Amino acid sequence: MSDLPVLKGVLVLLGCQLLGEVIVRLLGLEVPGPVVGMVVFLVVLRVSRPRPSSSLVRGPALLLNHLQLLFVPAGVGVIVYLDELRADALPLAAGLWVSWLLGLVVTGAVVASLARIGRK
Repeated sequence: MSDLPVLKGVLVLLGCQLLGEVIVRLLGLEVPGPVVGMVVFLVVLRVSRPRPSSSLVRGPALLLNHLQLLFVPAGVGVIVYLDELRADALPLAAGLWVSWLLGLVVTGAVVASLARIGRK
């Protein structure tokens, strides 16, 4: 019977994801439904201000404790499409390197700007 609050929290989280999917489809937004669902769940948390022992905290915390299991489908997808990934390895690698380098440069620029602001 102690698992019931955890189940309730997971169901609220899944309900928020479903609501996010519905909102995206109704409004034709170019944002993934789960992202909108996370915003909806954030609003639920901010409005209800649950205690740490609440089902709204315990249910999602259980999922976070076992987050590694959620990567199994992604790993299977990589294995299934391995031939296609191999064929497009050069553009994928170039995109990863360019995005990494761009992220590094932007992060450095932001840190430098914040350091200048902090010295003033």
